Amino acid sequence: MKRNLLLLLIFIFSTSVFTFAAKIDSVSIYSPSMKKEIKAIIITPDSYDNVKPFPVLYLLHGYGGNFRTWTKNMPSVIPLADVHQMVIVMPDGNVNSWYLDSPVNSEIQYETFVSKELITWIDSCYKTIASREGRAISGLSMGGHGGLYVGFRHQDVFGACGSMSGGVDIRPYPEKWDIKNLLGEQKTNKENWENYTVINQLHLLTPNSIKIIIDCGTEDFFYPNNLKLHEQLVYLNIPHDFISRPGKHVKEYWNNAVKFQALYFSNFFEEYRAKM
Repeated sequence: MKRNLLLLLIFIFSTSVFTFAAKIDSVSIYSPSMKKEIKAIIITPDSYDNVKPFPVLYLLHGYGGNFRTWTKNMPSVIPLADVHQMVIVMPDGNVNSWYLDSPVNSEIQYETFVSKELITWIDSCYKTIASREGRAISGLSMGGHGGLYVGFRHQDVFGACGSMSGGVDIRPYPEKWDIKNLLGEQKTNKENWENYTVINQLHLLTPNSIKIIIDCGTEDFFYPNNLKLHEQLVYLNIPHDFISRPGKHVKEYWNNAVKFQALYFSNFFEEYRAKM
């Protein structure tokens, strides 16, 4: 009995040390394009004090969330910095930005912020691999749209991108999630709705131009759109990983999905590290 209790205490202690070895910073970053401060959470791995630079995974939150959403609702993300020896950056997406540069609202310029301003700040303040080979971007729901949208459109910045339960085609939802506040009413701004959705960015891709991983639960209301995206990528002969398994549009799914994505991106980073 005492031996079993001792083993349990050792396990709990070792798990706690492992889980909290990573350091969590809360920072504020000025955006010149939007003329305001934007908050972010940064997780650095336990070995960050070493002299080597680290790859960076950018994780985007969903609609209605903020920069604390990942660490608060999906705590499995915290130890991933240690497990995969990467820096993890979780910026604020202003509740409903969809990570776009809005053509109708100059105060919403989150594509520019994520792909340029945030990257520049992180690379200047942290020890990072400051090239596309050391950067990946993904997110959940609205952030899944952002992960693929920004990744596809900035392949010179990111070497890998992903989506978890992503809203990869916004066109079927003209009255949902405040999208019309970013693009205008769909009836009178059809071109905006066509140009600012992930599924219409595939012309930017060539085989192996960027690593892609897409994950969506089969009971998720976004699943049909994710399946369609997968089928179009197959048709275009664009290599990618597509994961579908039972699951709904809930935090329990993302708490698990982020582990698969981190492993995928870690493998991508290792390919580059092996050449360093």
